[in-house]
Amino acid sequence: MIDRPRLLYLITEDWYFWSHRLDLARAARDAGFDVTIATRVTDHGEQIQGEGFRLVPISLFRRSRNPFRELGAILELVRIYRSIQPHLVHHVAIKPILYGSLAAWVVRVPVILNAFAGLGYLFTSSDRQRGGLHWALTAALRSIIRRSGSTVLFQNEADRDELVQTGIVESLRTRIIAGSGIDVTAFSVKPCPPGTPLVVLPSRMLWDKGVGEFVQAARNLKAKGVDARFVLVGRCDDDNPAAIRGEQLGQWVGEGAVEWWGHRDDMSAVYEGATLVVLPSYREGLPKVLLEAAACGKAIIATDVPGCRDVVKDGVNGVLVPPRDPSTLATVIASLLSDPYTRERMGAKSREMAVAKWAGPRISEQVLSLYHELLKTSSVMNRSPRYA
Repeated sequence: MIDRPRLLYLITEDWYFWSHRLDLARAARDAGFDVTIATRVTDHGEQIQGEGFRLVPISLFRRSRNPFRELGAILELVRIYRSIQPHLVHHVAIKPILYGSLAAWVVRVPVILNAFAGLGYLFTSSDRQRGGLHWALTAALRSIIRRSGSTVLFQNEADRDELVQTGIVESLRTRIIAGSGIDVTAFSVKPCPPGTPLVVLPSRMLWDKGVGEFVQAARNLKAKGVDARFVLVGRCDDDNPAAIRGEQLGQWVGEGAVEWWGHRDDMSAVYEGATLVVLPSYREGLPKVLLEAAACGKAIIATDVPGCRDVVKDGVNGVLVPPRDPSTLATVIASLLSDPYTRERMGAKSREMAVAKWAGPRISEQVLSLYHELLKTSSVMNRSPRYA
């Protein structure tokens, strides 16, 4: 086994790496890996380099469908992989999995780890079964994952089972690790300040996060005279097909249904002020915002869908509601707002679960163990002098 294996992360956006994979990359660096981050640089380039990681800017766009641009992106990755010659590549999300696996196969990278952070818009949109794009994506994933010989990492069993049942991945090549971990010291329990209750939905502003249902639930409750503030916290994500436009958000704010605070770097302070945390998503991998809310000791309302139900145990640390159902969502919000004892009990259980199951060092240890396992069993690395 080599002394300092070269590890490359391929992630489309630097802000996503910074929020979801930074702690893991730090753990890999501290464990002796030579870490490179290949990502589109918009927000955090200097901070990533300040961590001692090698940063390689890429031009991969999540929403692009231009065939010439997409071919260019693949060729760019081939050049990057050939230059760095990583021993292990860790691809996060569908497009990096597709393009990165192809580039890694061309360059003969010894170990490929493909991580689904959720199944994405093409697997959650209601008309996906009628779309040729979904069929093409399924076929491409099946072919490239199998040809590359990669290991596929999931955050929950439901996502793994769906892709196994559809023949995209083989069960023996899958692993499940619960998310990317959270800092349970930075996200901790603090007294909720007095005043008007604050009901918070923390997420990117996407339709499939249930933002529309949250707004309608807020309208319903305000019409009934419920005394609460309803707050959306998160950035617009125009590269996502499910993006909610800023004009729509402005309209909701203008009518008084909700507040929109945009992106916040101080999420621990946001959770501290929240009376309830709500995520009415259509599907998730393992939503980090709910893990953070749990670590802050909050009662949580989420939808009974994969990912959310892996964090929220109905009646234990929160309540699960049907997806796309603003009426039930409003009823449950009103019920918990009027029941501080239940909120406190659920919040205490949330904190207990966060510390026991999702603390960052615990998750990083599991991923690093997987890295070492895959490197150890890689016959390509053991016999190839160019990876010495």
